[in-house]
Amino acid sequence: MNTGTIVRLIRDRGFGFIRMENGEEIFFHATGMSTFPFDSLEEGLAVSFEIADDVRGRGQRAVNVELVG
Repeated sequence: MNTGTIVRLIRDRGFGFIRMENGEEIFFHATGMSTFPFDSLEEGLAVSFEIADDVRGRGQRAVNVELVG
């Protein structure tokens, strides 16, 4: 599992970005949330996640996103 911090949320579109430990940012969508509701997220929260190829061929995205702690 990878870890990082939520750095940006675009609530009305249902997605956001996570800054990984290496400093890169990765996209995530509300459908990639594991057990925690997207609407409850806030910027600055620590999360763990897996990385998967985007089904539409747009690179990689975070999936199975879960809160840490």
